[in-house]
Amino acid sequence: FNTLLLVVILGMCILSAYLIKKWKIFFIPESAAAIIVGVFVGGITRILSKDEQELDFLSFNTQMFFFVLLPLIIFEAGYTVQKQHFFNNLGTITLFAVLGTLISTFVISYLTYLAALAGLITINTTNPMELLMFGALISAVDPVATLAIMGSSEVKCDPLLYSLVFGESVLNDAVSIVLFHTFADENKRNEIYTIQNIPATLLNFAQVSLASLCIGSVVGLTCSFIFKHTDIRTYPKFEIGLLFLFAYGSYAFSEALHLSGIMALFFNGLILSHYNYFNLSTTSKVTAESILSSMSSLSENFVYLNMGMGVFTGRFKNWDPLFIILAIIFCLIARLLNTFPCSYLTNLWREEKITGQMQVVMWFLGLRGAIAFALSQSMPGPSKDTYASTTLAIVLVTTIF
Repeated sequence: FNTLLLVVILGMCILSAYLIKKWKIFFIPESAAAIIVGVFVGGITRILSKDEQELDFLSFNTQMFFFVLLPLIIFEAGYTVQKQHFFNNLGTITLFAVLGTLISTFVISYLTYLAALAGLITINTTNPMELLMFGALISAVDPVATLAIMGSSEVKCDPLLYSLVFGESVLNDAVSIVLFHTFADENKRNEIYTIQNIPATLLNFAQVSLASLCIGSVVGLTCSFIFKHTDIRTYPKFEIGLLFLFAYGSYAFSEALHLSGIMALFFNGLILSHYNYFNLSTTSKVTAESILSSMSSLSENFVYLNMGMGVFTGRFKNWDPLFIILAIIFCLIARLLNTFPCSYLTNLWREEKITGQMQVVMWFLGLRGAIAFALSQSMPGPSKDTYASTTLAIVLVTTIF
């Protein structure tokens, strides 16, 4: 029965997305519709069902998210990205995604620490790694909802603005995940962490990112070489299967080496779309993009649906309204302190400047999404439940409102 229920409500989410596009309801993003459906279904289930096993089935599954759903979303983003706009603005996008995320992480961590010292919120302040991990996960920008609106032909969004927001959101996700796991590794050492340790941590972060990028690129080039020098294109079903296996292989290989599978997968998608696309048969060119697009959309709906259901089916008990409000304010301050300075730096060398109006839009596009919530499930320490419930609340507020 649970499986049937899941299929039905996923179908409801897809129909909702269709109606939103058909009726051009721009003020309700597709992701917000999926969350609302999830909240409704989760609430009904909580009222009618007393079976804890059934509630567990509808709860957010972190392992499934990181190893099944997220790879589909990230690979589709890398494979279908508008390469000309992306590479033309690669320097700017990298600055926003890397330097901007680092600024955001440390600003949010420090402001949260000050709020805890002032007695406004109740969290563990004895371990700075927990604060840095929270700063890293909540800095994961996931503007899927906004991009769905900006990408609509009726809105006529500026191509530069769309390219910057899309590129930053995808790379920022990878950077936040790498940064979070870097801090998590430091936390497991149980050593006293001081400001002198920060350079070593950042060096480790840079090494992991670069190594992951190289793995994704090498696997992508290997796949392209095989496709070019064989006649596998005469068998489209083998062709598409091998393409997806190479893609997931880059993710699994990086994770096996304790690197960033997400970073490797995104650049693997970029390489495959650039070098391998013309090696594919006509059938596979169309089929691969259609399958990726459909599976990515289904994964996104599934993730947001689960997050909505998590409001009632989750095991969160420590809801702190003041922490939620303060965290949203901290996110806005951190976003302000990385958007405008990074824009100023990039405008020093750019011919096409990032206007003040674009900067304001980018500031408010810092939505938090599924990646932030999934990472919050891996938080250590006694304040884990508080961080998770606060993150979920921030995701709901920034996505729906």
